[in-house]
Amino acid sequence: MIGRIWAIALNTFREAVRIRVLYGILVLVVGANLMTLVLGQMVSTEQARVTRDVGLAAISLFGSLTAIFLGVFLLYTEVQRRTIHSIVSKPIERWEFVIGKYLGMALLLSVLVGVFAIAMVLLLSAQSMGVSSAIPKAVVLAWFEVLTVAAIAIFFSSFSTPFLSGIFALALWAIGRLTPDIEAAARDASPAISWTAKATLQIVPDLHLFSVSGHVVDGSHVSVHAEFVSWAYVGLASVHALGWIVGLLAASALLFHRRDFV
Repeated sequence: MIGRIWAIALNTFREAVRIRVLYGILVLVVGANLMTLVLGQMVSTEQARVTRDVGLAAISLFGSLTAIFLGVFLLYTEVQRRTIHSIVSKPIERWEFVIGKYLGMALLLSVLVGVFAIAMVLLLSAQSMGVSSAIPKAVVLAWFEVLTVAAIAIFFSSFSTPFLSGIFALALWAIGRLTPDIEAAARDASPAISWTAKATLQIVPDLHLFSVSGHVVDGSHVSVHAEFVSWAYVGLASVHALGWIVGLLAASALLFHRRDFV
């Protein structure tokens, strides 16, 4: 079983690497990091702050968008090309196919997040700025956010078209990022809207947990430029992400198993 899943994961990784759009995203992220050199010169006293903010934002934004793109298309293309027929006819379970696809995506996304993080660290070093202990924590949080978004995209792709899957995944990503704002707005809204908002937040991954710099956590203001969250917080957020990933993959496997490819 593990061998079959790993074979699918590696094949998915090779297939994704050949997608030229990814290289465009890579160029955009590197370009965004290089842009911090110009911005840093404009605000010479805040070079490190600009580099950290832009670098981490690029990891979160472009990493999540890449996860949605891959999750929406990699599973669907197997159905569109009808290669799924030859795959399911072999001694392989459909849930193994779904898990393998996700692991292949996760492998590629991990490589991309690593490249983005290295580019940010190199820029900080080029500016003679130290890499604080907050940077690895923020990168790990962003990595788990990207992996969670990939699981969301796989879930919708298991039963819907690429267009609708992309719309749904983007919507959940936006809602998950805005959970504190939605909760605050719900408190001042009518009972019906407040109940709807609270119910929605219960079924949407709280992606805000992975992007906390500049916000309040447990009553304290945290920032990658000053006092940041502890590794204990990173661990709890990671467990939260893994819970959603496992749940979404289980639901994806169930829906994909019931899907008719005739």
